[in-house]
Amino acid sequence: MSDRVLSSQAAKDAITALQNIINGGLQNEINNLNQQGNQLKDPNNWDGPLAERFRNDTWPGVENTLRNLTQELTDLREQLNQISTDIFQAGGGS
Repeated sequence: MSDRVLSSQAAKDAITALQNIINGGLQNEINNLNQQGNQLKDPNNWDGPLAERFRNDTWPGVENTLRNLTQELTDLREQLNQISTDIFQAGGGS
């Protein structure tokens, strides 16, 4: 493993952009998708053969994917924070 530390402006900009995307609208949009999907799966809001297929087949997989994505984004956010901290501690914050 190399001891080399490189932090180009492009890397710093990419970290900042990723953080802004995750902390900005992306997490909110995932939450909105989950909320609207849960409204649709409620038989008091929508029922019938297609609604049943959505409730039983489609939505459970999508809901699980959204849950996993939320966890992955949380993990990525933490990793980006650490990367950013390491860059500044290494003197790459100028």
